[in-house]
Amino acid sequence: MDGARLPALGPRGEGWVALQGIFFVGVGLAGLLGPAWGDPWRTAGLVVGAGLIALGVVGAVLGVIGLRENLTAVPRPVDGGRLIDSGVYGLVRHPIYAGILTAALGWGLATASPAALVAAVLLGCFFDLKARREEAWLLAAYPAYAAYRVRVRKLVPFIY
Repeated sequence: MDGARLPALGPRGEGWVALQGIFFVGVGLAGLLGPAWGDPWRTAGLVVGAGLIALGVVGAVLGVIGLRENLTAVPRPVDGGRLIDSGVYGLVRHPIYAGILTAALGWGLATASPAALVAAVLLGCFFDLKARREEAWLLAAYPAYAAYRVRVRKLVPFIY
């Protein structure tokens, strides 16, 4: 689906942020429904999950740092901003979303909660839609974004 066809949900996309908050709560609470499996899988899930949470936090923080003065809580880019395509933004176009999604998957594994894993997948679908809406605004704001979008993957380096 073309991002321009997705609803703006507010002048700057505030509704997307509100929906995102609901997904965050859902992922967090779903983790409390675990554990659904025992050892040795539980221990392996805890170790892998903790690693994914750490990796996700680092990725999201690097995304925040990389944006500098362009950082905004809403998906519409800041007025007078510039396109950031280096650092972690040279690996994925939406490193904050990718980091949060990685951490959410880690949470599902660490808590051994299939419900949290499903919620994390749904969060990934939501981030894909939100990124499409955001990219329609980014294309309008930054002419170089079209070439950047061809060169750099959306959420998973070298894959998607």
